Amino acid sequence: MVLVTGGTGLVGSHLLFELSKSQLKIRALYRTKQTIEKVKTVFSFYSNQGDDFFNRIEWLEADLEDLPKLETAFEGVTHVYHCAALISFDPSAYYKLRKTNVTGTANIVNLSIINGVQKLCYVSSIATLGFDPVKITEDTNWSSEDSQSVYAMTKHEAEMEVWRGIQEGVPSVIVNPGVILGPGFFDSGSGLLFKRVYKGLKHYTSGVSGYVAVGDVIKSMIFLMNSDLKNERYIMVAENISFLELLKLISKGLNQHPPQKAVGNFVLSIAWRLDWLTHLLTGKKRKLTKNLCKTLTKKSYYSSDKFLKTNTAFKFKPISEEVSEVCQLFSKTV
Repeated sequence: MVLVTGGTGLVGSHLLFELSKSQLKIRALYRTKQTIEKVKTVFSFYSNQGDDFFNRIEWLEADLEDLPKLETAFEGVTHVYHCAALISFDPSAYYKLRKTNVTGTANIVNLSIINGVQKLCYVSSIATLGFDPVKITEDTNWSSEDSQSVYAMTKHEAEMEVWRGIQEGVPSVIVNPGVILGPGFFDSGSGLLFKRVYKGLKHYTSGVSGYVAVGDVIKSMIFLMNSDLKNERYIMVAENISFLELLKLISKGLNQHPPQKAVGNFVLSIAWRLDWLTHLLTGKKRKLTKNLCKTLTKKSYYSSDKFLKTNTAFKFKPISEEVSEVCQLFSKTV
């Protein structure tokens, strides 16, 4: 039995589609019934038999903090894909992030130890990696002294829980994907970029980051779980491109004008302070934080050489191709 946490998210839903095409017994966790509908939508993107594949999954309502339900979820489980996570860069969300990303992961690790799980795959993020101006690899040291986002801090702590599990006998692999691009979730994460470009985006920032197609993340996870590789982490980045280049690709795919106005550090420094003040006075969610502004202007170049050396047949999907396909699917939703 394979257990998938975060089965109703971008990575989890695409993973479930791939796993459901096999003869594996699959159990997936969800929090609310409404989110399951998104999984059905993702399945429909790739097959006319989406409902048949969907019905092969055993769904279980469970929160990562609900130990009794999690104990039930682990019955008969041999392999775990831990995809569940909360994403937020709002400092006020720190304790919520800790509950899901750190405590939740600790619970998954502990139950994996207790139940003798044969292998665990944890979906982390490039946010947990250190910084090097030339090339960032799995060995680039994380520095707690750097100004890190609350999301990065909690994902880093979650990784530490996985490493603890490894020490206590659970073979594991960690994947550190770049910004994951894929269809089905246009109200959150990278999906919001497509919606914002469609509505008309005039500004861009100077940053560079790593991007990867969701399908490549899924393929790498399944490959690593089925291999003899264990107790290692792997960066999953297809290309390092500027935010402007990405926005131009999305604009082209949606037949929109690309952004023309560059936003510098000075303007961003004012913007995040105004956003903080608005949050303080009205209680509205933060849209722009100091750390996010730094990310938007930071030039980070990631290397996936370690993974490519372990799987010489693997070829990353070009980001231009993934963006084009996501744009086509997005256009069907508006």
